Amino acid sequence: MTDTTQNLDETYSGQTLAFAIPARNARGRVVRLDATLDEILQAHDYPVPITHLLAEALVLATLMGGLLKGEGSQVTMQAQTEAGAINLLVCDYQDGALRGYVDFDETKLAELGANPSLFALFGKGYLAITFDMSGGKGRYQGIVPLEGDTLAEACQSYFFQSEQVPTLIRTAVRSDGKRCFAGGMLIQHLPDGEEGRERLHARLDHPEWEHVAVMGGSVRHDELIDSDLSLEAIVWRLFHEEDEVRIIKGHSVTKGCRCSKEHYETVLAKFPELERAEMRDDAGLIVVDCAFCSRKFPIEA
Repeated sequence: MTDTTQNLDETYSGQTLAFAIPARNARGRVVRLDATLDEILQAHDYPVPITHLLAEALVLATLMGGLLKGEGSQVTMQAQTEAGAINLLVCDYQDGALRGYVDFDETKLAELGANPSLFALFGKGYLAITFDMSGGKGRYQGIVPLEGDTLAEACQSYFFQSEQVPTLIRTAVRSDGKRCFAGGMLIQHLPDGEEGRERLHARLDHPEWEHVAVMGGSVRHDELIDSDLSLEAIVWRLFHEEDEVRIIKGHSVTKGCRCSKEHYETVLAKFPELERAEMRDDAGLIVVDCAFCSRKFPIEA
């Protein structure tokens, strides 16, 4: 295994790790969220099912965001339904900055019991994944049904249906009543891309991908959230028999709510005066409530 940035004993807390297996035409990302996850979740007093759902979504956003190249690129994941207990789940990742929020119906959620399924939470919902590329490279979006047992399965479907890239995603979430721990791994089979040859990413049964998927799929739930096990050690356990595995440290992951008084002043300045007048309270202020971090910003407008 080739390590270009870190030693084997370092633990990556709130960190992403990128790796590639050149001989198998595969690339991967591993992430573990600890203190960063706690900071995001503390903004709201979520019940356990919502905490676990958002934790998984934040891991997935980080894994997918780690695939993007170019500073300023962003991935946004949004899940909605018309009849489920979840009204909206949204999270995004940009250059290591992560944020997320869930709006839910408390009454409907209470009726579902302690461990509701994904279908029970969302009903007939859908997942939209949007990639905003920096440098004027544009935006593209894929939408897939919220099917399967986890959000990770829906994301796997997105990559195969929208991008035709075989993808394996594993996530793990655990809470002890005080803290929540979450981690995950994403592995993809890269397209060959050479003219006149079969594109590798169109074949789920390609021998190279089958091998990588079997090895990657053997990662254990406890390994992904074990803070005593470095992310590099996880990759080593799975792929140490390969001739070469390239390791590159990714971004540190931090709570990334971009709300500020200055930001909202700029946004409100774009509204016509009549609309701003309707927004003012009795004190003449427009109070903006950030759903992501639960902070309120009184704006003189």
